[in-house]
Amino acid sequence: MFEKSIKETCEMLHVQNDLAAFEDLVIKGVSIDTRKIEKGNLFVPFKGENVDGHQFVRQAIEKGAAAALWDKYVPNPPADIPVLVVDDPLLALQSLANQYRHQLDLRVVGITGSNGKTTTKDMVANLLSTKYKVHKTQGNYNNHIGLPLTILALPKDAEVAVLEMGMSGFGEIELLSEISQPDAAIITNIGESHLQDLGSREGITKAKLEIVQGLKEDGLFAYFGDEPLLQERVRDLPLKRVETFGRSETNSIYPVKIEMDNAGSHFETSLYDGETFFLPVLGQHNIHNALAAILIAREFGVSVEDMKKGMGSLKLTQMRMEMTEGKKGEKIINDAYNASPTSMKAAIQLVSELGGFNTKMLVLGDMLELGDNDEEFHQEIGRMIDPEQIHHVYTYGKLAEFIAKGARDRFTPENIHSFEDKKELAAALKNQTKSGDLLLFKASRGMKLEEVIEALQSDDTE
Repeated sequence: MFEKSIKETCEMLHVQNDLAAFEDLVIKGVSIDTRKIEKGNLFVPFKGENVDGHQFVRQAIEKGAAAALWDKYVPNPPADIPVLVVDDPLLALQSLANQYRHQLDLRVVGITGSNGKTTTKDMVANLLSTKYKVHKTQGNYNNHIGLPLTILALPKDAEVAVLEMGMSGFGEIELLSEISQPDAAIITNIGESHLQDLGSREGITKAKLEIVQGLKEDGLFAYFGDEPLLQERVRDLPLKRVETFGRSETNSIYPVKIEMDNAGSHFETSLYDGETFFLPVLGQHNIHNALAAILIAREFGVSVEDMKKGMGSLKLTQMRMEMTEGKKGEKIINDAYNASPTSMKAAIQLVSELGGFNTKMLVLGDMLELGDNDEEFHQEIGRMIDPEQIHHVYTYGKLAEFIAKGARDRFTPENIHSFEDKKELAAALKNQTKSGDLLLFKASRGMKLEEVIEALQSDDTE
């Protein structure tokens, strides 16, 4: 992790006050939360709408922080404790991360996309870990604060950092790319997430392509080559090295054979003739993510055998195509971390293709941040559900009711169930499910559908 004396830190940040009395103190790591302060940390206070972190600076020092940043526009910085007065604590945090990144003998992989970036991050990290000391973004630390904190937490002997880059508007991914200066970058796909903020899929494409702004001059850019919007825009970019992945044979890598079962996917690729990879994750869309990971692993000199080992031992971040089991023995696919029309269609298609189950049920919640056409997006999901493959559709939330509305033309009324109360939904599912059934849970994060899954896995009979 970041470890510098206060004197060295001041030189990196152009600190505006005299800290000669504290210059030999050593900072170890960075924190933005006084509840998680560790001894030696640099505390970074932010001014929020309701709370100003500067009021907790002294508390942070008392809890063991070595020093704290201080916004020069906040009056009365304390002189008896080591506070580093800077123009803006957030910009200082980002600058510190950028400089620390360049002080390490480190290569960086940056990953963005509308769907699948966390899954792809896990895959890339797993494959590269067979050869390198790899660290990756944890949790949702993928924004203008989380990414700098991830970099500053890297150990000095880290060889590769796999960094997820999220956004909600223009300019955000460009900033993250400039801070991290990736040696390789991936765009997993272009979906509908953030339509509310960016207006169109064209806008989303423009925002995602900001990832190349900080890409090293000789860096590798890999993107989902089946997306026309990306194809069109990438042609005009001054990139030296570009690879594509996807289903089409025009891509740099594509699957030539796929066999899926309840444990995962077995597939062969155009790059490695006769080599079968096993991916212990459900869904054809995840094979696309795996192809991106293989391109990066090849770029970093990982052998095919090590790629296969890394792929086979993959464990994804929770609530992403996670297969679990209910109390009655029913199989549950927990993909409730997030949802967009693209990812929801892919998940439903997966369930439609899986065999060996008595009854297959969809438990679908609201997809958020889709803008003015959100009701139509939900109805479209309902209309694409095949009653020959799916037996029951359960919806939760006001928007998800439009999924049910879209499905009613194809399903009998007794097979469509809509709820706005989570306890009632859980009770209905407990009454309906049995051993040998398969349930898919899919919704935006704010719907917290995992609470219903927990109810199905509990002994509570209420």
